[in-house]
Amino acid sequence: MKESAKSRATFVFIAGVVRPLMNLMMSKTWEGTEKLPAGGFIAAPNHCTEIDPLVVGHMLYNQKRAPHFLAKAALFKVPGLGPLLRATKQVPVERSTAGANRSLQVAQEIVAEGGAIIIYPEGTLTRDPGLWPMKGHTGAARLALEGGIPVVPIAHWGAHEVFPRYGKRFHLFPRKRSRVVVGDPVDLSAFEGRPLDKATLTEATEVIMDAITDLLAGLRGEKPPAERWDPAKQQQSKHGRFVDRGQQPGAGTEAQ
Repeated sequence: MKESAKSRATFVFIAGVVRPLMNLMMSKTWEGTEKLPAGGFIAAPNHCTEIDPLVVGHMLYNQKRAPHFLAKAALFKVPGLGPLLRATKQVPVERSTAGANRSLQVAQEIVAEGGAIIIYPEGTLTRDPGLWPMKGHTGAARLALEGGIPVVPIAHWGAHEVFPRYGKRFHLFPRKRSRVVVGDPVDLSAFEGRPLDKATLTEATEVIMDAITDLLAGLRGEKPPAERWDPAKQQQSKHGRFVDRGQQPGAGTEAQ
């Protein structure tokens, strides 16, 4: 994607601040970066800690792919942060249907120009007690199927040890290691020509979530749960922070 001069300058400024901090906070291992498509694509990572965007953005930027995230609209109103998000063409996400449609339209434009758009299919930090990917939302699948856009699954592990889910402070010592693995683009050919109804999008989303989960299982050397965590079945909200009964946010990686 051809970034504007303002966007490039802003990315250089942000990278000059963030990359040294990331290198200080944790060591890193990146695998499969050669699988990133030359043209536009959707990056679909797992989501287990608030600093995930820094981890994924760091990796993509170092591969000379400017990261464009779907970010909460409220972040664009934060003094200092909002202007940076707008300057680098991050995509504000509204919870309303009309707002969501506008967000996907802007994302499609970025990909059409050869850019990389990062969408967290889970929509928020996983509620799964073991930090496995939970049931996904259908936005990434819809965008991919509507535009014939490749979806690249990404899994990472280790950043949650530096900053636990809903944590209040960083844990820098002993030094932690963040591992990121990029998978092959998800094969969604089985859905070509099908109507983009709820059944199709749900099934395609499951295929995407399976790819992310398989990559994470390889990183962790563990077997994922037989059934993906579904917040609705657990009577949990789909968005925002969730605190399990009897726990407080920041009580460790098991705090939901």
